[in-house]
Amino acid sequence: MTNRREFLKTLGLASAAFTILPRHVLGGPGFVAPSDTLYIAGIGVGGKGTSDLTGFAGSPDGKTKGSPNAKIAFLCDVDDNMAKDSVRNFPSARYYKDFRVMLEKESKGIDAVSVSTPDHTHAVAAMAAMQLGKHVYVQKPLTYSIYEARIMAEAANQYRVVTQMGNQHASDPHVRVIREWINAGLIGDVFKVTAWTNRPVWPQGIATPSGKHKVPKQLDWDLWLGPAANVKYNPAYHPFNWRGWWNFGTGALGDMACHILDPVFKSLPIDFPTEVECSTTTEWAGFFKEADYPESCPASSIIHLKFPRKDGKGDLKLTWMDGGLLPERPEELLPEEKMGDWGNGYIFEGTKGKLMGNYNIPPVLLPTSRMKEVSLPPETIARVPEGHYVQWVNACLKGYGNAEVSSPFDFAGPFTEAVLMGNLAIRSYQMRKPNADGRGYTYPGRKKLLWDAKNMKITNFDEANQFVKREYRSGWKL
Repeated sequence: MTNRREFLKTLGLASAAFTILPRHVLGGPGFVAPSDTLYIAGIGVGGKGTSDLTGFAGSPDGKTKGSPNAKIAFLCDVDDNMAKDSVRNFPSARYYKDFRVMLEKESKGIDAVSVSTPDHTHAVAAMAAMQLGKHVYVQKPLTYSIYEARIMAEAANQYRVVTQMGNQHASDPHVRVIREWINAGLIGDVFKVTAWTNRPVWPQGIATPSGKHKVPKQLDWDLWLGPAANVKYNPAYHPFNWRGWWNFGTGALGDMACHILDPVFKSLPIDFPTEVECSTTTEWAGFFKEADYPESCPASSIIHLKFPRKDGKGDLKLTWMDGGLLPERPEELLPEEKMGDWGNGYIFEGTKGKLMGNYNIPPVLLPTSRMKEVSLPPETIARVPEGHYVQWVNACLKGYGNAEVSSPFDFAGPFTEAVLMGNLAIRSYQMRKPNADGRGYTYPGRKKLLWDAKNMKITNFDEANQFVKREYRSGWKL
């Protein structure tokens, strides 16, 4: 048998036996050693999952760069048709329908997991991965329920894994600019924030769908339901409009608030609210007769939250508006100037002024003439030039505690809890009962709800606490 030294000698490389060559020389240009590669499994790889995976590893056409250190090794989706683009993008990845089977069979080959399922499955999929010691990236909102958000934040530290919520705009420079301006005192102590969105852009405030529909052959409906209550398949739920149904989604608030409100929670010393109240659009089934659609998220809503500032400087009042509802234009804004952009925006009000922006555009001071009158602070907070996806990939390769990410679960958990408090208020509001005379309803939830964050409990309307945590179907657990 030829030993290693003899083999090298036959190649004229005896002197190389003690030479260490760089990896790129051994593997050629662009070579990435297996030890420097993050092997990712995608759960929910259609729709948003398609762009999430290319965000990590790049797209075949090169339009999305991704990281050369990320490899999509496994794909999982309950709908073969939804998964087809990801299967085409990553042909070497093994494909599964049930993430539980994938994690059991392929655990040794998985370093990290990306979860891009509908909201109702986020927590069960991510928790299963974390319990195996896998780093996780989970689309926004982090979870379906308040309870899940609390548990997920605790689990990330317990299992010592790198985590990131998929609110991609949290890595934009705009968020950091706002923090720098507030830290510099340009608008003083913030006491009020108003935010809005034009979402939903899918049906809400509608009757529960009916009729019999055959489950498409490429879809495993039972797996798609996951931990949610068992209902018959209907195209009104899948593949997209699930977001407007309480059994699966978290409505306009869950869709957009984790983007739009990120600078609020990044810039201000707040975590959990103490009070929440709301009002929603009333649907009408006929003259003087309100419709009752408790399974559907409302067409529009207004939510008011109060947060005690942790620095002792009073309270922050946060108002959220969706469905195209808008606040009054600030007096400082000139008639021809736009308020927000793309139907979304926010206004911070402080003791020394205001700022306005949107997650897609840079913030401005109000009146906008102040932008030329004040000295803007220097850049003090590191930017994320690599973007939200690659930031997470790089952090995973460095290991838990060795690199920062924009939305780790210890931040995203409390943030998501606060967002979902709005939905708790809405669902409490929808618990209306018809009046005895048949005209109108009584709204037991139309009140200011008081929140005990430590114990995750509404203290003045016990019926609302059913919306803190859901009951999972048999066979599913957190």
